[in-house]
Amino acid sequence: MKKFCIFGNPVAHSKSPQMQNAGFKYLNFDALYEKHHLENGDLIKEEFLKNAYSGANITVPHKEKAFKNADIVKGIAQKIEAVNTYILENDKVIAYNTDAPGFLKAIESFEQIYKVLILGAGGTAKAIALALQEKNIDVTVLNRSQEKLEFFKNHNIKAFNFENFQINKFDLIVNSTSAGLKDDLLPAPKEILDEVLDKSSFAFDCIYGKITPFLALAKSLDNKIKGGEDMLLYQGVLAFELFSKTKADDNLIESMRKGLKG
Repeated sequence: MKKFCIFGNPVAHSKSPQMQNAGFKYLNFDALYEKHHLENGDLIKEEFLKNAYSGANITVPHKEKAFKNADIVKGIAQKIEAVNTYILENDKVIAYNTDAPGFLKAIESFEQIYKVLILGAGGTAKAIALALQEKNIDVTVLNRSQEKLEFFKNHNIKAFNFENFQINKFDLIVNSTSAGLKDDLLPAPKEILDEVLDKSSFAFDCIYGKITPFLALAKSLDNKIKGGEDMLLYQGVLAFELFSKTKADDNLIESMRKGLKG
């Protein structure tokens, strides 16, 4: 039996195991996917190898540490400098980022998007920003502190902190932070959010399984809202294809969606 896991801190809330295990069951693939709580992201490769995992997903706050620890990084993850998937191949840890294409798939249900504001500047924000940039969509990043913004500026993406941000009109506002996951916090000061959400049409929160304070505020200001379930599903399907070396068909995707909701 092959072993897979999701690394995170916190990780208890993760629905990835029920989604991935549903996929394995559908394929009759002899594997088990479990949660792995990891405090120190610097140890991620060591823990991955020590536990004899064939593959893993990585969630907050370890995506950037996972990038640095990998033996080989493939695809858009090289630009993002953050990964969410590990595969063991020939004793090498190969890393990918499926968040970027997963996010693009998740927002297909919105109408045409031209300008996007991303709240936060972590690994998920990097994935989303570069994925949107590759689609020639105008991207701006807003974060509490200045020090994490250098990455975005180096990739010609507009980036501001709360103090120097100037209100603009955006089609879509994305929360990539953990604000609202385990608390009632907003990802940015309410006075800023009130203004940008009043002008926007769509709001997306990478947090899944609940209406966060951010989404509740967006809905009250007449935005069409969406949580992170589809992003989780589609990034998970792409990771599953890497885990199982099987191209996912509609039936497999539907079985994983049901697992996610189970």
